[in-house]
Amino acid sequence: MAEMEEKLNHENENLEKKAKYKGSHDKPKPWDDDPNINRWKVDKFDPAWNPTGMLEVSTFSTLFPQYREKYLQDSWPRIESALKQYGVACKLNLVEGSMTVSTTRKTRDPYIIVKARDLIKLLSRSVPAPQAIKVLEDEVQCDVIKIGNLVRNKERFVKRRQRLVGPNSSTLKAMEILTDCYILVQGSTVAAMGNFKGLKQVRRVVEQCMRNEMHPVYQIKNLMMRKELAKDPALATESWDRFLPKFRKTNVQQKKPQSKEKKPYIPFPPTQQLSKVDMQLESGEYHMSANKKSDKKWQEKQEKQTEKTTEKKRKRDASFIPPEEPTQISNNSNKSEEGKKDLTELTQSLKSKTKELKKQKKTQEKVNAEEYIAVAL
Repeated sequence: MAEMEEKLNHENENLEKKAKYKGSHDKPKPWDDDPNINRWKVDKFDPAWNPTGMLEVSTFSTLFPQYREKYLQDSWPRIESALKQYGVACKLNLVEGSMTVSTTRKTRDPYIIVKARDLIKLLSRSVPAPQAIKVLEDEVQCDVIKIGNLVRNKERFVKRRQRLVGPNSSTLKAMEILTDCYILVQGSTVAAMGNFKGLKQVRRVVEQCMRNEMHPVYQIKNLMMRKELAKDPALATESWDRFLPKFRKTNVQQKKPQSKEKKPYIPFPPTQQLSKVDMQLESGEYHMSANKKSDKKWQEKQEKQTEKTTEKKRKRDASFIPPEEPTQISNNSNKSEEGKKDLTELTQSLKSKTKELKKQKKTQEKVNAEEYIAVAL
């Protein structure tokens, strides 16, 4: 029993040691955790590494649009001389509208044919020849991002592509500075040239912009923060999530589509409209002679003319009619109350005066003149 337990423990230890991997290439390597190795660095090719050259001829060809024909024809000698330095042959076929690159006996770098393929791909995507030739260098890579199939609506596609470029290409220039890449937006593709790290950032920004996941301005702000944080060596091993800005997606209220009122369902078809002949038959014009028809038309024309002349005369006469003067309404509430008070006071004073006059008249009638004189004497 003790031997069986020891065997089981030994097998369990072996299983723990042997972790399961999908393939033999996924096994951990001794240089994976080496901090001295820079995995982004690309070593320059030395021709001494391959002195015998290539065993087979490799060729790549691509088509170019018609509007690029004149430019490619003018700049082809420069492209040919640049490829000749690496031992690559190139051919421009104006009849088929294609460019072809192929290896020769002088080719030493096995990867240069892939670089030459990228060169002709960039030239067909409207990248200038002096800029496209830089792809042949070991440090420079390229990526052609297809954006045509990310948005269905054409108007929306144009709007988002313009958002990527920005006003006066300001957004594109900012991205070029932050990612150290050359970016060109042309048609339904975005061509980018630079290092691997920069190309990865450009692809993420372009795809998120076209899918309406995040605006390029926020991406630029994020890249600026990362560039500043990378300068501090103390933060090299720490997470940068607490420093980076977090942008929340706000739901913008969209206009509700106007619902059309449903018409009542009528099972029977609508009545057929009368044709011109039917209308003439109803009015009796169909059986009229040519002279009568012409007389009727002339009469209708005269009636229309008279209507128009009367209408024009009415409009002309309307300018001579003086406008109505606005009546000044001075019957304010305060003034009306004060006027009422004054009237009541006047009526009362008049009544009192009339009473006094009546009393005086009565007294004058009762007094005897002779007695009044005698009393006075």
